[in-house]
Amino acid sequence: MTQPRAPSPQSRVYDVCIVGSGAGGGMAAHALTRAGADVIVLEAGVPWDNLKDSAMLTWPYESPRRGRSTKDHPFGEFDGCIGGWEIEGEPYTRAPGTEFSWWRARMVGGRTNHWGRISLRFGPYDFKRKSRDGLGDDWPISYEEVAPFYDKIDRLIGVFGSKESLPNEPDGVFLPPPRPRCHELLVKQAADRLHITCIPSRLSILTHPLNGRAPCHYCGQCNRGCRVNANFTSTNVLIGPALTTGRLTLVTNAMAREVTVDKAGRASGVAYVDKTTGSDQHVRARVVVLAASALETARLLLNSKSSAFPNGLANGSGTVGKYITDTTGTDVGGFIPKMMDHVPHNHDGVGGMHLYMPWWLEDQKLDFPRGYHIEVWGGTQVPSYGFGGGIQRYPSGGGYGKQLKDDYRRYYGATVGFSGRGEMIPNDDTYCEIDPRTVDRWGIPVLRFHWKWSDHEYKQVKHMQETFRALIEAMGGEVFSPMPGPERGYGIAAGGVIIHELGGARMGDDPKTSVTNRWCQAHECKTLFVTDGAPFVSQADKNPTWTILALSLRTSEYIADQMKKGAL
Repeated sequence: MTQPRAPSPQSRVYDVCIVGSGAGGGMAAHALTRAGADVIVLEAGVPWDNLKDSAMLTWPYESPRRGRSTKDHPFGEFDGCIGGWEIEGEPYTRAPGTEFSWWRARMVGGRTNHWGRISLRFGPYDFKRKSRDGLGDDWPISYEEVAPFYDKIDRLIGVFGSKESLPNEPDGVFLPPPRPRCHELLVKQAADRLHITCIPSRLSILTHPLNGRAPCHYCGQCNRGCRVNANFTSTNVLIGPALTTGRLTLVTNAMAREVTVDKAGRASGVAYVDKTTGSDQHVRARVVVLAASALETARLLLNSKSSAFPNGLANGSGTVGKYITDTTGTDVGGFIPKMMDHVPHNHDGVGGMHLYMPWWLEDQKLDFPRGYHIEVWGGTQVPSYGFGGGIQRYPSGGGYGKQLKDDYRRYYGATVGFSGRGEMIPNDDTYCEIDPRTVDRWGIPVLRFHWKWSDHEYKQVKHMQETFRALIEAMGGEVFSPMPGPERGYGIAAGGVIIHELGGARMGDDPKTSVTNRWCQAHECKTLFVTDGAPFVSQADKNPTWTILALSLRTSEYIADQMKKGAL
C-alpha cells in the first residue's frame, strides 16, 4: 500500500505529514485529504490490507501450529495485528521496581486491526473529574464540544448499541445491536439480581450496511481482520478512501526519528529511517501531525532536540512523557454448570461481547474514586491451540482416552468470565523518559518507563474481583481461582498489559503545565499537532479509541480551517 505520487516523497513539500496510520493518523488522513490537503503518512510497519491479508475463515487445523501465538502475533497466529510487547531491535527499558510492558503495532492501520472494537464515548463527568472529586486535572474541553464529532464518527464508521439515557454513558447514533447469546442471557439474569446495570454492548461492527460496507455475517473472527470490511479498521475505512482522493502518499516501513524545525522554530518535516534499506530520509511539510501512539509520540518529541527546543520539541513545560496512564484491569472466569451438556446450536454473533456493564455506582460512597466497566466473555469459540486447557479444574475433568474426550464435549462452552476495565488517576511517579544509554537498531534513543499504581487503583481492582465472583456465584457457578490478596495487588494487570496507554502530551490551557492546547496543537510550535492518545488529560473507564477518533477529526477540521485562513 505504499503509494508515492512523486518521483520520491522527498521531492516535494507536503501540506501535512502524519506519523502513524492507526485510529488518530487514519482519521487525520481521511479528513485532511477530503479537505483538499496534500498529505503524506509515515507508517513504521509493513503494508497490510484486511480485504486480502486476513486469516478470516482459516480453520485451526489448516496450520501445524493450530493457531498458537507467534513472536509477532502474541494473541495467536491468526490475529490481525502484527506487533507485540517485545519487538526485535526495538527495546525499551524499565526503571528499577517498574512493571510495565509496551505494546507496539507495526502495520498499516496499527492497533485498529486487532482491538475488540469496544466503542464508548467519554461522558460529561469524564472530562471534568477534578471538579467532581478533586483528583488529577479537568480537560480544557467539555463533552458538549466533542459530542458533534462523536456523532460524525458514528455516522462515518458505524457503531451498534442501544439508547439508555445514562448520565455518563452518552448514547450515540446507533445501529441495532445483536441479540444476546445463551451465556450472555445467564449473565444478564445474574446482573439483574445483583442490581448491576447490564445493557447491549457498543462495538464498531456493522449490523446493517453503511457507506458501501457490508454488515457482519457473524463468523465471530473480528480479531483476524475482516475480509468484508464489516468491522472498523483504519486500514480500509479511513486510509483506503483517503488514497482514492489522489491526495495521500503512504510510506510504509518508515521509522520516524525526529520532527525537524525551521529557524523560526516551526515544525518543518519529519526525519525517518527507511527500514528496508536502513537509509536516513526526510520529508518536508507545512504541518506535522503526530499519531504514532501516545508513548511513541512522547518519544519522538523528547528525541526532537534543537537549539530552539533543547529539552525536546514542545517540552518547555517539562511535561512531555508525564502523566501517562493505562486502564486498570483484572479478570475472573468460572465454571457454569447450567452451560454443560447444552443442545448444540449456533452461537451467532460478532467477534466480541453482545452485552456489557457500564459503571453503575457513580456517586456511591466507595473506598476508591472513579470506576470501571465490565466486559463479558465465554461461549463456544472455534476450538484451537490451548482449547480446554485446565479441564482438570472441572468436576471429574481430566484423565485419558474416551473419558477425557467426553469431558471436553460436556464442558465445551461452560466457561463464563468477566474483565474489568477501569480508570487510573495520573500520578507524578508514572512517566516515561529517554534512556541515556540505550538505542534501538537504528540508533534512536529508547524510552525508559517509571510506573506506579496507587491505592486508588488497587482498591478499585479489589472491587472488580469481588463483583465478578458475586456474578459467577449468582449464575450458580464455581470460580476457578482463589481471590488474590493485597500481596498480589488483588490481581491487577501490570501497566501496559491492557494496551490503553494515554497521556504524555496532555492538553491544557496553561502552557506551563501542558504540552498541547484544546485543539491538540503544541503550545510552543503552532505547526505541530497530536492526534493519538497523548493529549488525553485523564483515562476514563472507557476504551479510548472512539475518543481518539473524535478528537482527531476535531483537530483535523481545525487544521483545515487554519490552513484555509493562512494561519498555518
